Amino acid sequence: MSVIGWIILGLIAGWLASKIMGTSGTQGVLMDIVLGIVGALVGGFVFSLFGTAGVTGFNIWSLIVATIGAVIVIWLYHKLSGPRTA
Repeated sequence: MSVIGWIILGLIAGWLASKIMGTSGTQGVLMDIVLGIVGALVGGFVFSLFGTAGVTGFNIWSLIVATIGAVIVIWLYHKLSGPRTA
């Protein structure tokens, strides 16, 4: 998959994961993209540990894997970054 494909998949997965986690808008669009791309890598790794295919291209399965990975990454990000104060 091309770099642009990873960015688009990461953007969509990051956005979906932020909606699932209820953190939409707290990280910003750029952080959603970064966490989504990292999430795609994490999701692919986690799924390969269970013997299934990870990110295989720009398709629905890859989006599901990337979104699950992004949910994990966003959860870890919030646990490690601590509470935010206004």
